[in-house]
Amino acid sequence: MKILVPFFLLLSVGFAPTKLVKTKITNDITVSLPTTLMPMTEEDIVQRYPSVRAPLGAFTNKNRDSDFSVNISATQWPDSDIELAAKFFKSGIQNLYDRVDMINGGIQIINKKQFIFYEFESRVNGNKLMEGERQPIFRYSYVQYYIGKDRTLVFAFNCAKDHRAEWQETVRAMMKSVKVK
Repeated sequence: MKILVPFFLLLSVGFAPTKLVKTKITNDITVSLPTTLMPMTEEDIVQRYPSVRAPLGAFTNKNRDSDFSVNISATQWPDSDIELAAKFFKSGIQNLYDRVDMINGGIQIINKKQFIFYEFESRVNGNKLMEGERQPIFRYSYVQYYIGKDRTLVFAFNCAKDHRAEWQETVRAMMKSVKVK
């Protein structure tokens, strides 16, 4: 019995929830992030977000294999038809990848605001003709959208599918901590 007590203590410490810290993205957007995520460098942003519009905030872990970002979508919604927007964004996600396995999705209320969210695993097939790009890429992602009067915000997390178990509960807590003024 004496041997089991330290074993269970070790297990409980090993599965302790990740501590989240409130992080200011802009003057009107905050989200609680784990201390293991740090702001991306300029080089990281250029490599991961090749766009004329840089993300409002972009964070990565020390291995640079798990990322969280906040962007303004190019898609604007002139009305408040959130159900139509949800179908549009889901279709967009499904068109980005060769295969999408939805884990969860829909519309949820967070801090008195409506958000569209999709949690999924994806696969991008490799290119058989390109050396070094032949293997498929498997990812775990959680994407959340906020449709405001003058902008659509996109909160996105992704990591290798193999890391889903270590990130999933933390990511869900992160997304539920989003505050938009």
